[in-house]
Amino acid sequence: MTSRPARLLVAAALVLLLPGAAPSQAASTISSAPIPQLPCDSQSLPETGVQGRVPKSEVDSGRAAKGYRCNTVQVAHFLSTGGFQVHRYVDKAGHDCAIFDSTLLFPRDTATNATEGLGVFIMDMKDPAHPVHTATLSTPAMLSPHESLRINAKRGLIAADMGYPSTNPGFVDVYDMSKDCRKPVLDSSTPLGILGHESAFSPDGTVFYVSSTSGHTITAVDLTNPTLPSILWFSPMYAAHGMSVSDDGKRLYVADIGNPDTPGLTILDVSGIAAHQFNPTVPLVSHITWPEVSIPQNALPITIKGHPYIVEVDEYTSSTTNPDFSNPQNGLYNPAAHVGAARIIDIGNEKAPKVISNMRLAVNQPAARLSDQKNDPGAQSPVQGYAGHYCAVPQRTDPTIVACSFIVSGLRVFSIKDPFHPKEIAYFNGPIKPGVDIYHSGAFAMSAPAFVPARNEIWYTDGNSGFYVVRLTKGAFATAPVKAPVTSPPTKPVKTPVTAQPGGRLPATGLPTSLPWIALGLVAALAAWRKVRQSSA
Repeated sequence: MTSRPARLLVAAALVLLLPGAAPSQAASTISSAPIPQLPCDSQSLPETGVQGRVPKSEVDSGRAAKGYRCNTVQVAHFLSTGGFQVHRYVDKAGHDCAIFDSTLLFPRDTATNATEGLGVFIMDMKDPAHPVHTATLSTPAMLSPHESLRINAKRGLIAADMGYPSTNPGFVDVYDMSKDCRKPVLDSSTPLGILGHESAFSPDGTVFYVSSTSGHTITAVDLTNPTLPSILWFSPMYAAHGMSVSDDGKRLYVADIGNPDTPGLTILDVSGIAAHQFNPTVPLVSHITWPEVSIPQNALPITIKGHPYIVEVDEYTSSTTNPDFSNPQNGLYNPAAHVGAARIIDIGNEKAPKVISNMRLAVNQPAARLSDQKNDPGAQSPVQGYAGHYCAVPQRTDPTIVACSFIVSGLRVFSIKDPFHPKEIAYFNGPIKPGVDIYHSGAFAMSAPAFVPARNEIWYTDGNSGFYVVRLTKGAFATAPVKAPVTSPPTKPVKTPVTAQPGGRLPATGLPTSLPWIALGLVAALAAWRKVRQSSA
């Protein structure tokens, strides 16, 4: 008899070309003004002007080389590169480890990472001021995890799929770090993710969800036995980017880039997957969008005083996937393009979610984007710039803060005690030096941060300067009144913003786009071969 994974792999090859179902939509009318800030304490080196900006003049003068910080201090710094995810895990023996991917884009960054190495880095954080590199994971998915690196603290598992800005063959690698997180042990490396880009772990660690985003696939991989994974469910219906699973495992919160539908948040009922049913029905619960939507990146479920919310963050701008070629003088940079940034969504009624507040910086506003800030290092890049990328919380229940990587603006920390009125309480942007090329110019803070609440520490990586341990100072918890951030007045009228249109694609800047489909064909052929072999056995 043909195995369940083989049957689903063959089915996947047949249904990838089928159109997906269109989710319903809803809109938000919440203010998109810059978020107010707490004052910086006396030891800070604050930004000198517009909230979130690193001016070209200060990069050229050397001021930016000192970095920018407000209510934070640097505890440690390691390496000179970093990727998209930072995690913390304390094993049964008490070893404290940091886990992070080291590369923004594989194989493009192979040359720049040659000295430090490629793959997922494991750090012993016994002394947070002096991290010690103890292992590098370099199996296929760990060499190019893109945004998919995840851990499951309950089972002590590390998992990633082989990801890429468009998509890649979905190898899924699983490691066990429960006994000694400093030296993870490989459990399995299989192509069962089908196509890769992003991922999510169920809270119990038995299901690993793989999304391919531009490939329009979500695959649920059963890790009940992590040494023998199998496929539970596959769908070609959603352009899923980042995903998170509810605490009971029954809801999948999807940052949906809207291909071909409207970008936003999609909620799926994955109760059947949580029950480990083979190929279950997965109903759509709801879908919501918002006026400033760009490219939805990730969606994090939290509760505040017992009420459920989602912290959602968008990446880049609407012109990244829908460039405006009508105005050649701007090239791919459109000052009026939507900058999605971050927001809080009320899901008390999960069938009718609603945005209740935004977390945006002054540099994200059209007026600022129209000013000379567009000449700042990295500002005009469609896959860098002044925009959001990843957010994370220290815990799901009453997290009080959310920390977000805002790319050129560095690490930003917001208080969400009052989800209707968040405020910026701290930021950290490491030393910024003149770049040597377009890929290494300005900050490149892209990672989802990790937390050590007992020490008020936040760990994150910058693609151009490495791994940082940052500590919040007392100023971040001050009761001083917040102030309106410094903003940039418009110098001339701003044209009507570009609306994010359906059909956008994440840019690919490396491997041939046909490679994943060739790989998928090989996987399907392998499944068919196994079927013939089993039939003749």
